[in-house]
Amino acid sequence: MTNYGMPKTTFLEEAMRILDAAKERRITIRLMGATAMRVHCPSSVRLHECVLKRSLSDLDFMTYGRHVREVRKLFEELHYVWDEVIARVSEYRDIFHDTMNKRMVDVFYDKLHMCHTIEFKRRLEVDYPTIPVADLLLEKLQIVKLNEKDIKDMIVLLREHPIKETDEDVVNGKYIACLLANDWGFYHTSTTNLKNLRDHLISMYDIPQEDAERIKVRINELLEDIEREPKSLKWKMRAKVGTKQKWYRDVEEVIR
Repeated sequence: MTNYGMPKTTFLEEAMRILDAAKERRITIRLMGATAMRVHCPSSVRLHECVLKRSLSDLDFMTYGRHVREVRKLFEELHYVWDEVIARVSEYRDIFHDTMNKRMVDVFYDKLHMCHTIEFKRRLEVDYPTIPVADLLLEKLQIVKLNEKDIKDMIVLLREHPIKETDEDVVNGKYIACLLANDWGFYHTSTTNLKNLRDHLISMYDIPQEDAERIKVRINELLEDIEREPKSLKWKMRAKVGTKQKWYRDVEEVIR
């Protein structure tokens, strides 16, 4: 096995060091979160970093549960400290600490289990080195209470990627629509976030008008895909209850 040395100081270099080491060990793992946005939005890096002033604070990865032992061994070899406390309370998540750079790595297994659940079965083979673009967007859309960093991430992602029906460096609108057609709660949170981004949130930032209009067009296209998709009986039954009953999970923030 290659000696990958100590953790790198920059986020992108460190992400690739981890991914290269995992690939050599045949561990299926993909980058997610804000660092993945930088990888997948190369022409928007200046907008993300300088105009929107979106700073990176940690690294996030998705892998399969079958790799849990290999992942923990991998990060130990890469000079990380495993957080055993988090492992005891979270079934789908590990946290590893880079004490040298005072940085943290989140590793999720099989699913993102937050306000809503995003399943990754057979999705990690679709793209590399990140999760697919549609899942990068869903990662943000599932958040009930968006914060500023999530808004900035969605802006650059939708600026750079059109809405299509594939996963080839585009937002797979069909995939998102099918997923939301079976889960009214996730549908409600996602469509609410998309409409708020289109109608109010983009104007909070000093981005070019041409970019703002392009993002709004793509949001409308995605909303049309979502509304056009036939809804399941489960979706229709839950829709009758609406927001009178809680439709999401509260996510207890881990102190970083």
